[in-house]
Amino acid sequence: MTGVFLLDWATQAISLFNAAVMLWLGLTIALNAERAPGSLEGRGPAWGPALIAGSLLAGALFFISHSAILAFDLNSFSRGLNFWWQVGWWPVLGLPLAWYVVILWYAGYWSEPEARRRRRHRVGLAVGVSGLAGLVGLVLFANPLPALGPLPSTENLAAPTIGGLPLLIVAYPVFIIWCLGLALDALLRPGPTARVLGEQARRRARPWLAAATALLLAVGLLVAWVMLGIIRQLAEQPGAPFGRYVIDAGLALTIGWFDLVIGALIGAAVVVVGQALVAYEVFTGKTLPRRGLLRFWRNAALLAAGYAALASWSLTLQLRPVYAVLLTAVLLAGTYALFSWRAYAEREAYMRQLRPFVAGQPLFQQLLAQAQSEAAPDPQAATAQASFEALASEVLGARLAYLLPLGPTAALAGPALRYGAAEAQPPAPPPAVNAKAASAFGVDPAQSGGATLALPLWSEQAEGQIGVLLLGDKRDGGLYTQEEIDIARAGGERLIDALASAELARRLLTLQRQRLAESQVVDQRTRRVLHDEVLPQLHAALLQLHALGGAAPAEEAAALLANAHRQAAELLRELPAGPMGVTSVARLGVVDALRQCVAGEFARSFDAVAWEVTPEAEAAARALPALAAEVVFNAAREALRNAARHARRDPPQPLRVTVAVSQPRPGGLALTVEDNGVGAPTLDAGPAANGGAVETGDSNGGGAGQGLALHATLLAIVGGTLAMESEPGAYTRVRILI
Repeated sequence: MTGVFLLDWATQAISLFNAAVMLWLGLTIALNAERAPGSLEGRGPAWGPALIAGSLLAGALFFISHSAILAFDLNSFSRGLNFWWQVGWWPVLGLPLAWYVVILWYAGYWSEPEARRRRRHRVGLAVGVSGLAGLVGLVLFANPLPALGPLPSTENLAAPTIGGLPLLIVAYPVFIIWCLGLALDALLRPGPTARVLGEQARRRARPWLAAATALLLAVGLLVAWVMLGIIRQLAEQPGAPFGRYVIDAGLALTIGWFDLVIGALIGAAVVVVGQALVAYEVFTGKTLPRRGLLRFWRNAALLAAGYAALASWSLTLQLRPVYAVLLTAVLLAGTYALFSWRAYAEREAYMRQLRPFVAGQPLFQQLLAQAQSEAAPDPQAATAQASFEALASEVLGARLAYLLPLGPTAALAGPALRYGAAEAQPPAPPPAVNAKAASAFGVDPAQSGGATLALPLWSEQAEGQIGVLLLGDKRDGGLYTQEEIDIARAGGERLIDALASAELARRLLTLQRQRLAESQVVDQRTRRVLHDEVLPQLHAALLQLHALGGAAPAEEAAALLANAHRQAAELLRELPAGPMGVTSVARLGVVDALRQCVAGEFARSFDAVAWEVTPEAEAAARALPALAAEVVFNAAREALRNAARHARRDPPQPLRVTVAVSQPRPGGLALTVEDNGVGAPTLDAGPAANGGAVETGDSNGGGAGQGLALHATLLAIVGGTLAMESEPGAYTRVRILI
């Protein structure tokens, strides 16, 4: 203690703050580090988080000893003082090299054995390790550390010296400067990273780590200058070599001020390292930072600062212990109450942000309103757009975002949703990821409409990828946290499912209304033909036969009856044919039922029919549930009927149809009906994400009917899809997946 209250209070407060914060950071890394093999960059050794955690804990041990030493009078003998004096040196010796090794690990030194940075730092690392070994040997065997206290001692007379100065005092500052200078060089020229958003995280964390290294380097230079200056002053004391050194008031004040400055620089470095750690997860090995960790860090720093200020104030004033305990209890209770209040406030803020997204969707009312007015805009699309904007803007804070439906639900989910994008058309989806576990991956902004991050969206029911969420940079310039990524994925998946479900319900409702209208039209037409044409002819024929008086029928009466018969037969032929029963399809199987259908109903429709059916696919088709088999059969028969009606060329050419059944994956079935007819001259484009496949009406070569649309909807109900590809004048291909 120097006797100056403000100086002693500030020095002790900074020391306690450094000890508490470094202890929290070290334990946080040790408890939260990724346990999987590999470094945070996806390659290299896995001991990096353990090393940085151990280094922070060692630094905490040093400041614990430093805080204890500040409570003693350096001119009074105490075993406790000498104990903490000896203990404090051990973590100090290894911390510069530990920081250098951590930075090398972070920069990918062990990831690429032949990298230039490894060749450049190989000698520097060897010199650093040798220097640490020399310092440890010096402390163990040469005993260069003087004991503190006023009693005479000659235990440090044998310590080696250089130019009259202790070797440890000269070598240690050089060791600090060597390690930290090389660490700064490695940090400014790191290697490539395989981590998701690794380049962005490294680019944004680099200024923090560089600032920490520069601060530690300044500490090393200042320590060297202070130690050499203090040794010169002590050496000038009369009889110093024959006894212990005496620290007078002037020297104590000088040491106090330098101690305050060095502690403040180290505290700033610790805060900078903590910010880089929690904001970008540069040392835990996590793929993305977590919002909760940043909040906990701020709370821990505030609590450490408050506790350090209060505890050092009570120590400097030398209050009775009971008052220090009471003040600590008040501080802890107040801080905990404040943190609890902030937790509830943040929870309420989250709920306000998510409420537009998680609120119930009035699907039933919207469908009824849309059914009553065909010209009205789609309310479900407007609701989904509002929810997507709330997700992208309020929850994620993104500058721009795209939601691109893919896979089985793309045709039902409709066009992509956009937020904050200037482009009229959404970008093409990135290549599909191979592993479902991938939560996010970076994309090229030039090819993704300005987006930098892609989040694949999955569905358990579809058993595959149903879309991708493209996100631009955050408005605040930070990185997306793991919590935000999880919310974004869940939100995107829910939006696509909601859009697909609404479209499916709308299609079913529309098709039901169309079927009812068609049934009424057919019924009215049947009544008109029978009433206005068939019955008058039959009545006239009866009158003529009655006029003949039982004679042989005349030619005119026979012609009238024949004409009535022909009209009734044509009317019956125009009525829809009854489908093959579910029992027949389930008994025969989809493939055999289609063969029977082609041999009967379409016997004269095609010039050639080719079957490409593997035994595994035929077995899988037989294993389909009865309802799914019926839906697949009817969809395939609709495709054959469309080819028979509309695929003929003019002038006539041989019409060939190929029916292929395969098994793309276990438990799945793919059925393709392809003809070499006229193709489809005009098609309504479907979603860009559907790989060129589009939903069509009931004709392969044209028309705007709803046959295939109905079957596509029915397939979606049983977990399947229907897509059509066509090239005018070449082919038409209908592909059914279930």
